[in-house]
Amino acid sequence: MNRFNKLFLTAAILILSISLFSFITNFENRAVDFPYKLAGLTERQAAAHLLSRFTFGAKPGQVDEVLAVGLEKWFNQQLSAGLADDELQKRLQGYDAMKMNNAEIVETFVRAPQVLKMATEDGVITRDSLTKKDKAAYKTTLDDYMQQKGFKPQKELFRQLSNQKILRAVYSNNQLQEVLTDFWFNHFNVSVTKRDCAEYIPVYERDAIRPNVLGKFQDLLIATAKSPAMLLYLDNFSSSSTNPGFQMQVEGRLAKKMRDRAQNKLSDTAYKQLANKVKNAKKNQGLNENYAREVMELHTLGVEGGYSQNDVTQAARVLTGWTIYPMADYARVNAMRRVIENIGESRLAERGFVHEGDFLFAANRHDDGEKVVLGKTFKGEGYREGVQLFEMLAHHPSTAKFITKKIAVRFVSDYPPQSLLDKMAKTFQDKDGDIKQVLLTMVHAPEFWASSSIREKTKSPFELAISSVRSINADIKMPYQLYTWIDKMGQKLYFYQAPTGFPDKAQYWINTGALLNRMNFGLALASQRIPGINIDLLNLNNHREPESAEAALLTYGKIIMPERDLQASLHRLSPLLNDPQLQQKIEEKAAGQSLAQLTDEDNKEEMMENNINKNSRKKQGMDKSFVSNATQKGTNNMLSQVVGIIIGSPEFQRR
Repeated sequence: MNRFNKLFLTAAILILSISLFSFITNFENRAVDFPYKLAGLTERQAAAHLLSRFTFGAKPGQVDEVLAVGLEKWFNQQLSAGLADDELQKRLQGYDAMKMNNAEIVETFVRAPQVLKMATEDGVITRDSLTKKDKAAYKTTLDDYMQQKGFKPQKELFRQLSNQKILRAVYSNNQLQEVLTDFWFNHFNVSVTKRDCAEYIPVYERDAIRPNVLGKFQDLLIATAKSPAMLLYLDNFSSSSTNPGFQMQVEGRLAKKMRDRAQNKLSDTAYKQLANKVKNAKKNQGLNENYAREVMELHTLGVEGGYSQNDVTQAARVLTGWTIYPMADYARVNAMRRVIENIGESRLAERGFVHEGDFLFAANRHDDGEKVVLGKTFKGEGYREGVQLFEMLAHHPSTAKFITKKIAVRFVSDYPPQSLLDKMAKTFQDKDGDIKQVLLTMVHAPEFWASSSIREKTKSPFELAISSVRSINADIKMPYQLYTWIDKMGQKLYFYQAPTGFPDKAQYWINTGALLNRMNFGLALASQRIPGINIDLLNLNNHREPESAEAALLTYGKIIMPERDLQASLHRLSPLLNDPQLQQKIEEKAAGQSLAQLTDEDNKEEMMENNINKNSRKKQGMDKSFVSNATQKGTNNMLSQVVGIIIGSPEFQRR
């Protein structure tokens, strides 16, 4: 009997433990009602607010879809990011570059100067031919050479990168994951304008950013730190120990080569080349503080995070040796890769080297002296020092405040209340930097639902373009056309040069020229003057055509901007309805404003791409003198103008 009682007691404890675990899990997921009623919102208004914050804009009928699932369950589904995305995957099938690893990209999308160098070395192009007038024949020869080698121009890589971002934002069912991918990429910004890192950006976004956007902040931080894109963008790949022993080691090897070559009667030219190598070795050695500074100021602690310049220097010493594993040997100059292969990874690991994917910790370049960062001492532990540094930064109280405020600015308002920031920062610290838990704390806070947080954000050009095509169920066949409009409105995707990323406040995006370009975009989209973007406006209203422009404004205003009080907005927009020259007037005024310029003046491929798009628009009758006749399915002039006005309106710019 005693034995039976013990078994019964054990079973009871087990059941109780399972129940308790289930309760804790449910509590962690906050399976309780959102407090939107405290702010006086209806359930429909609350659903619309969720969609405005955690998607790239509501699609027609999506408020009802959220209500059918339940607000809390819908949000938890978004946090899980596990919804099927069959339609999106079909649209991404042809994007082969987006499935490649970094080595494959480097081998395939070779830079034009490198192609020219290789073609010259192979005798396909002679130096004399570079000055010949027959540019067409010269280009054909190079194109044939690239095709023979299996090379593709880099502009195709960047086109695929931009296109897939647009398609994911428009069609993914896991909208929160895409919104956060955009947010965290911007936080850990890298730029195509820095050519050394440009080719690594697709894998950076795919493998370092997207898989970690709903995980622990520490994991996201370390993943970005090890990425070739970040290592090159902020120059840590070249940062090395400045201790005399290391310098003597490097210079000594080259000096020995010079002595050996001199004994073998090396030619003057070759001897000078070796001398230059010694000079460059000295020049390229040394500490680079760029990444250490930005990882503290921009990625973790914030500018007021309590660190000093000495902390930056010491952190840079900790991160010496964090570099890139050599990629493909197409350039025929990758001596480091051959050295690593000759020595063997097992022997290198014994010496403290660490190789993980494209990341390499080069122990011979690491400063093994003692360092002190933010009061913590690092005592020559090689690679482990860097990991410990990131762990410390990720869990620092200043990081909790800085990161959660940035999240609140993105999802609540430009100036979120301190009471909300305190709650989010506490969760960040208590939950080990768990991004999901921070978001749950935010969305369960009354401040998130307050009237001061409703529609208080201004859309960036990217957000405007994506929300526009989502709001009218557009079928996107040519996403790059949308990219050029986003660029025209002032946001050139992947090209922002500064490590800060694009600002996330209204004052950066809105001025007279920007508003004109946004209205111009709305009119162009609605009248189907953007090639490859197909819409059926009548289908949005079950093929019932409104009796007048005023009726259309009310009907389509409710479809495109659900659950909003539109009375004041419609009153302001009404005078524009019956102006037959509206499109032409807006186009002419917008053309007079300074449009977004290329951030990399040397990027001739992008300039050529823009010229191609411009010529395409002219061929299709889309220059500024053109007024659309809108003959496509489900479209008429009146309806196009009404929808264009709605999309270009100040109310639609808000989210």
